[in-house]
Amino acid sequence: MALTTTLGLARARDAILIAEMSRDLIEHGLGWSWTPARVRQFLSHRDSTVVVARRDERLAAFALLHVGDTSAHLNLLAVGPEHRRQGLGLRMLDWLCLTATESGVFRVDLEVRYRNSGARAFYERAGFAETGRTPGYYRGVETALRMTKDLAHRP
Repeated sequence: MALTTTLGLARARDAILIAEMSRDLIEHGLGWSWTPARVRQFLSHRDSTVVVARRDERLAAFALLHVGDTSAHLNLLAVGPEHRRQGLGLRMLDWLCLTATESGVFRVDLEVRYRNSGARAFYERAGFAETGRTPGYYRGVETALRMTKDLAHRP
């Protein structure tokens, strides 16, 4: 039986699961900074969008975007291991890029762990390009790769 997949805006009650997924899938080895309280605060900010993918009503993936005056910033994106390589990450990115352009912003920036080759390859496939590296960005112990995507010149 095929799983039913839906994308939508996160709800306040999703904050705990989003925070736990961030801790386990993104922040592992660094300490927990995206706690439920921080995710709830992000959800309530008017310039933030949090999109989730649900598979049969269970949270399978999420992404957090903050839209500024001249660019948007992808704060977090995670897909549960059993749901990877099925297009959920790309679908969420498309949603968030559309959100940015509808807000009048045509660039999305992000940071990713330099050693996370899978995530780096994912963002490159999604049209992001490297703009630099920041040693010690993650808790003073790990380098970040900075990436950007130009939304004004889409192929």
